[in-house]
Amino acid sequence: MNTAENQTNRQSEIELIIGNSNSNFSGVTSTMLQLLSEQQKLINLRVMGKHHLTDESLHISFWQVAKMCFKPLADGRFRIFHARRVDEMIQALILKHVFRSKIKIIFSSAAQRYRSGSTLWLTDKMDAVLAMCKASASYLHRKPDAIIYHGVNTEVYTPPVDKAKVWQSLSILPEGVEKGKRGIAILGRVRAQKGVHLFVKSCIQILDKYPNYTAVVVGSISASNESFVKELQAEIEQAGLSQRIVFAGEQNFADIPKIFSGLSLVVALSENEGFGLTILEAMSSGAAVLASEAGAWPEVVREGTDGYVVPVNDLPAVVDKMDLLLSNEDKLAQMGIDGRERVLAHYSVQREAKQLVAFFRNLM
Repeated sequence: MNTAENQTNRQSEIELIIGNSNSNFSGVTSTMLQLLSEQQKLINLRVMGKHHLTDESLHISFWQVAKMCFKPLADGRFRIFHARRVDEMIQALILKHVFRSKIKIIFSSAAQRYRSGSTLWLTDKMDAVLAMCKASASYLHRKPDAIIYHGVNTEVYTPPVDKAKVWQSLSILPEGVEKGKRGIAILGRVRAQKGVHLFVKSCIQILDKYPNYTAVVVGSISASNESFVKELQAEIEQAGLSQRIVFAGEQNFADIPKIFSGLSLVVALSENEGFGLTILEAMSSGAAVLASEAGAWPEVVREGTDGYVVPVNDLPAVVDKMDLLLSNEDKLAQMGIDGRERVLAHYSVQREAKQLVAFFRNLM
């Protein structure tokens, strides 16, 4: 059999098409990429869109999908198209109703907001709808067919043998800034919606009590948020904490797991989130967590065991819980250990992949 025939046979066996329509790297993109390696072990898949793929052999074009899916699989089953975005739902519906593709369309919803009329219409055209947590399910106008929680790669986000040593080895601080013995951080795009100001203001209030800790803001700063950052830096300087509270800027994506593993406490204070993988990545890396009541965080974090959850935009609550967390280094370390165990038991990407593929096969 020649190469062209082999390729045709492999394509005819493809069972799952994954939408990948957004060129911007987002939490949705991160979720999709983390799942790919695990789903590949369980089902023959392709990704419609090259964005951020490290293995371009997984890419398939819209027209290739239309041609391939004109007929069902050899055993009569329909293929699955997994959409996570509105435009991916539209693409799938065009394939199904214009090109007569033999596909079943699944839409995963992580958003915690009520949808517009057009999105409601599209959602009603789906063969199945999944929610990523109970909170996101509550915003859907139709009952989800299943709730399947996101997971993280526990083999990539791992706790180190010596967290203090890893922290000291990180080269994320600007030149001339000396690290404390331990690090705490907030990670993500630097803006008010992510609660960066709450983190900084809390650190200003309490870090004098805890000289062993250095606080770091990790993430890109857009032009529209430069004035926001400058105001916070002025407050830091006025408090005399320029060596203790530092903006590290955007880091290489490949370095993020190591950064997590070196941190003793990870803070996430968003006003809203779809799901919010940051907390799971931190817990999997052996860090204690302090999160706002956004995304799936209230469902994931066990109060006083893995960390704490505080109301959105509540600075006094953030100060109180951060003070409590930093006041007991042994307890902080144990929270990181307990959080890792929770992720292994309930929130691994391996578990998510298995549950998704089982759902797909049942629908096919």
